[in-house]
Amino acid sequence: MPPPNDILSDADIAQAYEDVRYDKSETTWLVLKYASATSDSLQLDKTGTGDIAELCESLGDDEAAYAYVRQKIGNDEYSERTKFVFIVWQGPKTEVMRKAKMSFQSGQVKQVIRAYAVEIQTSDKKELEADQVNMKLRRAMGANYDRQGSNY
Repeated sequence: MPPPNDILSDADIAQAYEDVRYDKSETTWLVLKYASATSDSLQLDKTGTGDIAELCESLGDDEAAYAYVRQKIGNDEYSERTKFVFIVWQGPKTEVMRKAKMSFQSGQVKQVIRAYAVEIQTSDKKELEADQVNMKLRRAMGANYDRQGSNY
């Protein structure tokens, strides 16, 4: 396996990460994909200014990818917080060898994408729907005062 700086050598990755982290930036998400079907090198595939649904449009059923998204969560404008989500995407038709390599490489990706409240590893886009992601973020935040009488 190549060292982490080799698989993440694209300078645009670090800049996109900083853009997503920066509240004044319009960039709210990024997607990293492999340079080719046989490559272990990651490159910045896309960035966007929309929500997690827009990000999901970039994730193919036969692809492996890493994504990072800025998510606002709160009951109103006064309690709104910015949280970050790290996504390890393995489309349902992703090759078995790619999935196996990802278990090791995701640790290397986390050396660059370091700050997040929740990590989601999935092959199902339903787990990336805004309400599902917000529920995971609320659980990670602790107290949840807007769920009356419901159990997790």
